[in-house]
Amino acid sequence: MAPDTNNKMATKKRANYGMKSLVEQVANSVKKDIDKGIYPKNEKLLSITIYSKQHGVARDTVEKAYNKLKQDGYIHSVSGKGYFVIGKPDVRIKVLLLFNKLSSYKKTVYDSLVDTLGDRGKVDLHIHHYNPALLEESIEANLGNYHYYVVMPHFFDYADEQDYLNILKKIPIDQLILLDKDVPQLNRRSAVFQDFRNDIYGALIAVTTQIEKYGKVTIIYPVDRHHPPEIKDGVAQFCEEKNKGFEVLPSIKLDEIKKGTVYIVLAENDLADLIKGVRITGNKLGKDIGIISFNETVFKELLDITVISTDFEEMGRKTAELMLQHKTAVIKNDFKIIIRKSL
Repeated sequence: MAPDTNNKMATKKRANYGMKSLVEQVANSVKKDIDKGIYPKNEKLLSITIYSKQHGVARDTVEKAYNKLKQDGYIHSVSGKGYFVIGKPDVRIKVLLLFNKLSSYKKTVYDSLVDTLGDRGKVDLHIHHYNPALLEESIEANLGNYHYYVVMPHFFDYADEQDYLNILKKIPIDQLILLDKDVPQLNRRSAVFQDFRNDIYGALIAVTTQIEKYGKVTIIYPVDRHHPPEIKDGVAQFCEEKNKGFEVLPSIKLDEIKKGTVYIVLAENDLADLIKGVRITGNKLGKDIGIISFNETVFKELLDITVISTDFEEMGRKTAELMLQHKTAVIKNDFKIIIRKSL
């Protein structure tokens, strides 16, 4: 390869990976593969010449990167035979976890992921607050510093899809794991996700008998909480098929509580307002008014509230297992409905 071509390749790689030198980029790439176990102990690395040709990097750059890995204690060389992996027995998988917000359910995911990784992983947590720009800041500041980037891709309703797709594409595809929501536009990605539309539709189908006594289904969908819009789509599909009235409200007020309605509630404060309103209006829960809430809690169990929920503990565990097993997979997380007296 001509020198000027090598220079162009180096410039291109710097543009993709930030301000780190090309030597550091090559060394970090090999180091991550060693840390992840892709190159196990005593494995022979690609020769300098082969690595140079396969990756479009100058031989001198590869040689300096290998020497840096030798100095760091990751590899050693054998005269006439090549470079071999030493590895480090205490090396942990480094994970950057990028949540859209903090909540009790996110804590369950976090705790399960950390517990499953155990002493084999180290997890740092960032919050992007549904803002693609904040996500981009976190990613650009940390590219090359982690083995995996686990992202909850929930964004503002008005966020431009192409913008956040381009941001997610900055992460090497083998290091990206999508959490809670899938993004099928990204090929060959890993994901542990909820299928919001089909999950809510399937949950309502499962309780068709209980819903028969109600003529209408109302979903309380706060406009400022950025819940997945696919939830509304699943409810609308059910209502259309079962000839039920369908309504979307941003919140619930006392004069809006109507007898003969099932309310699907996403936010905890709306659930509390609805329960108080049902009591004030003298309606009987589970007979005049039905309530289905999203996501299980101890309080909902105590209050006998019907709940639809994914298994957040399982979500964290499956995500950790993908990293520990170095697997690429798209996994639909389990979803369930718990029928109680509120329906």
